[in-house]
Amino acid sequence: MPTPRSADDEVFDLRLARSAPDLFPMLDALYGARSDYPAFRDKLGKALRKGWADRPADLKRLDLQRDLSPDWFQRPDMAGYVFYIDRFNGSLQGVLDKLDYLQDLGITYVHLMPCLKPRPGDSDGGYSVMDYRQINPAFGTMADFEAVSAALRARGMSLCVDLVLNHTAKEHAWAKKAAKGDATYQDYYLMFDTPDMPTLYEQTLVEVFPDNAPGNFTHYPEIGKWVWTTFNEHQWDLNWANPAVFLEIVEVMLFLANKGVDVLRLDAVAFMWKRLGTRCQSEPEVHMILQALRACSRIASAAVIHLEEAIVAPAEMLPYLGRGKHDGKEGNLAYHNSLMVQFWSSLATRDTRLMAHVLGTHFPDRLTNATYATYIRCHDDIGWAVTDADAAAVGVSGHGHRAFLSDFYEGTFPGTFAKGALFQVNEATGDKRISGSFASLAGLETARDAAEADLAVQRILMGHALIAVWGGIPLIYMGDELALTNDYGYLQNPHHAHDSRWIHRPRMDWAAAEGRETGDAPSARVFRGVRHILARRRATAELHAGNPVRVVGSGNDAVLAVQRVAPTGVLLGLFNFTEQWQHLPEGWVRALGVSRMWDELSEAEVGLHGGQVVLPPYARVWLT
Repeated sequence: MPTPRSADDEVFDLRLARSAPDLFPMLDALYGARSDYPAFRDKLGKALRKGWADRPADLKRLDLQRDLSPDWFQRPDMAGYVFYIDRFNGSLQGVLDKLDYLQDLGITYVHLMPCLKPRPGDSDGGYSVMDYRQINPAFGTMADFEAVSAALRARGMSLCVDLVLNHTAKEHAWAKKAAKGDATYQDYYLMFDTPDMPTLYEQTLVEVFPDNAPGNFTHYPEIGKWVWTTFNEHQWDLNWANPAVFLEIVEVMLFLANKGVDVLRLDAVAFMWKRLGTRCQSEPEVHMILQALRACSRIASAAVIHLEEAIVAPAEMLPYLGRGKHDGKEGNLAYHNSLMVQFWSSLATRDTRLMAHVLGTHFPDRLTNATYATYIRCHDDIGWAVTDADAAAVGVSGHGHRAFLSDFYEGTFPGTFAKGALFQVNEATGDKRISGSFASLAGLETARDAAEADLAVQRILMGHALIAVWGGIPLIYMGDELALTNDYGYLQNPHHAHDSRWIHRPRMDWAAAEGRETGDAPSARVFRGVRHILARRRATAELHAGNPVRVVGSGNDAVLAVQRVAPTGVLLGLFNFTEQWQHLPEGWVRALGVSRMWDELSEAEVGLHGGQVVLPPYARVWLT
């Protein structure tokens, strides 16, 4: 008699049948012509079944719960917090000690910045990983990690970790075997016996870190190979044209999922597929791979979603959230880089025309089974992703505007309130990126008196209110909720001094956090303001990410107007990007569906003056 199938086996088979149409056509197209393809498919099937069999019972229950509530990550109670473990509170045990703080703030999504075992020394901030299955020993052990994931889950918080897909550290076990001449593992990477092909590729490639890691290939005389190294010499690009790499990464994904990870932040995805004569970024095969990886998660760890890290122009970014044949089948989250860039642009110019044009022209009002991760600052620099065409659409020079923004936020432009630092200056193109904390770029560091400090606080709170109203998951970068300013101590650290991004990676100020309830310092005011914004977001059903978000012309260039259209009615977000009072006609506001002048954010009636809605400096209101 055949062995009776368990309920677990039946659930797996049902999920496999559900996602097979999303998985196998992608794999057929990517690898189907290879002689080893049938064996690869068999191995993948076994890996998926094993990942499911090994999945703890409580996570299988979470899989079912999220299958029944597939919009769980789109709901307005989602709010994220992003931090480096050591800079937050030393270790994974230190994270456990501060979960009350995160819960008090209103956090339901915790992103532990790179925590898998990195190479020793310079590890690109942890993104040069030598072992996907171990935790950085400086932070603790895998058992400590599981304790954190369990504690977060008990509090209704989701855990996000980074999984670097484009490359491994050269110290990874695969790379070490490749360096010793193992042909199987050399095919895991992109290695060349002569410089001929690298030279051809270089003709169309761009340099990611031209100052510190020029070029895209590294010659290793000791192994007689030129190795593709897009980011740094110690980061070897994986060969995703080899199905063995796909299989290895799927096994890693399921391993991490079974340790309690809810969100896999897939790093550097744009670079995964190489094609001669192109930039080797965002090639069609990248989206095929990412859809297939997403299908694997849905089969064996259905509670897990994917955040795809691609900081590119809107037309190039949106496919990572699924467009065309990948609609609803690829990433669940992607960073809304344009919202961040346009916030800083409008803050500097006191003019929202470019912001309204970019956000209103290039982005759909809703997405299928996906949403944005919205943010104002993060661990990385700010690149001024403003195209010449978009700038010209509002009558400005793209090159001139980008140069102005760099000068303004470096702190050299006359009259600026900002203080930042340049990052990766490209003398040939004039491109200058910017580092700096939210508070310092918003003017708190340079404030000369209480009035200027108050303006900085208002700018910070306006930014948080904007990312909270947009839909998706607003992400708070550690310390921004306490208005931490630039940390210049990085210049004394030889491992960090060359990289100005460490200026906005300060250690958490727990002394400032202690005074958050009663103090009148900017840190306390910002904390209470951000906590209130997140609380009001949770209470405002219109902010579900499934409800359309539309930028509407306000007739006042100083004010950004954002309309959320829900079955229960309309919410209109208004944001004054200037230090001056602004006015909008009551009739215009009501014509957009606002039936009563009630601000959901302040929980108060909005007064009218002479038929005008009056907005104070840096006002943010959510009218219903």
